[in-house]
Amino acid sequence: MESKEFNFKGLTLNGFLMLFVVIIMPIIAVWCIYKSIVLFDMPNPGGLPAFLITLGVLLAICTLILLGGFMMLEPNTARVTTWFGKYSGTFTRTGFYWINPFYGTKKVSLRARNLDAEPIKVNDKVGNPVMIGLVLVWRLKDTYKALFEIDSQTMASTDGTLNGNAKGLMRALEGFVSVQSYAALRQVAGQYAYDDNDEDTKELTLRSGGDEINDQLEGKLNERLSLAGIEVVEARINYLAYAPEIAAVMLRRQQASAIITAREKIVEGAVSMVKMALDKLSSEEIVELDDDKKASMVSNLLVVLCADEQAQPVVNTGTLNM
Repeated sequence: MESKEFNFKGLTLNGFLMLFVVIIMPIIAVWCIYKSIVLFDMPNPGGLPAFLITLGVLLAICTLILLGGFMMLEPNTARVTTWFGKYSGTFTRTGFYWINPFYGTKKVSLRARNLDAEPIKVNDKVGNPVMIGLVLVWRLKDTYKALFEIDSQTMASTDGTLNGNAKGLMRALEGFVSVQSYAALRQVAGQYAYDDNDEDTKELTLRSGGDEINDQLEGKLNERLSLAGIEVVEARINYLAYAPEIAAVMLRRQQASAIITAREKIVEGAVSMVKMALDKLSSEEIVELDDDKKASMVSNLLVVLCADEQAQPVVNTGTLNM
């Protein structure tokens, strides 16, 4: 969607210059009123006293009106201006300025903000309930969309009118970001399994996805938040675990998988050691073993090497048949 935001192009004056004018005007107004009172006591004052008192009142009224035109902006803040309801541009120049006081202005922050979303329960691709959370860094990029494309002003107001202040407006945007973040998180989490259940499928999972999953989450968030003129700076999954109701079962499965993997390594190593022992005995002609003796030796060595507990030595006082 094309952005409708543009810079404010109305009359802009230096704030300090206008402040000097506003200070001088009431002084002149007081002098005019005082002078008119003095002239009224003089004979034949004519119309001058009425002119002076009128001028003094007008200057006082103008002073009060001009006071509403002062505007000070800090870095990474902006003022959205409207002219009797019509969008008139976004003022982003840092400093102290004065604009026509009849412009309506709403202050917004362009600074980066972060959201640490509480973990929520979702179902992954295979239906397992998992707990997943994210941390999000975002900032306002398009002020027109933020104020006029979504109903942020009504959400920011406390009395149902469109007069929410800057803090209320930003809180409303934070609420919008929070809701859309949870929706995007559910969407991404539902597309992938928690893990591959120890199957060598090379399929992307939530546990192994890493940066790729985070990039997809960031893309989904940008799609959802662009409606409000919000840019996602960074989005990352910061919490991932099985839901409590299946966590114990999955932990036992992981432990069993780890034990099986360890046993495979132990058996593989034991077989290679037995083979090396038999080859060594045969090549150096230390002893000749028939098939029965070899089978017995292999059995004993495998028991010793693969046992969980330390084997107890037994001295064989018999003889081997040569």
